[in-house]
Amino acid sequence: MELLAARMTVVLAGLIPGAKPTKIPGMDGPVSEMMGYGLWLLILAGVGGVGFGVFKLAVSDKSRNGGGAEPFKWMGAGVAAILLSSSLIAILNGIAG
Repeated sequence: MELLAARMTVVLAGLIPGAKPTKIPGMDGPVSEMMGYGLWLLILAGVGGVGFGVFKLAVSDKSRNGGGAEPFKWMGAGVAAILLSSSLIAILNGIAG
């Protein structure tokens, strides 16, 4: 199990540029690192959601029957994911340091 966590940490470190999670007091080892990288992945997912929403808005049907609310749902969910993960990162950095 520990070997799997170490491999996942190496893979995640290669995918996320500049992400260096702060260790959480009382939670050492791979769990702390994987939680930190998970928050960074949540930010990247939010950015992807916002980008996909902008794409859908650009190529959507502009007529009255086009269902124009869907791109805004994607963008809103992406912004919510970014705000949630960035606030959790700020809280954890405040606790850790």
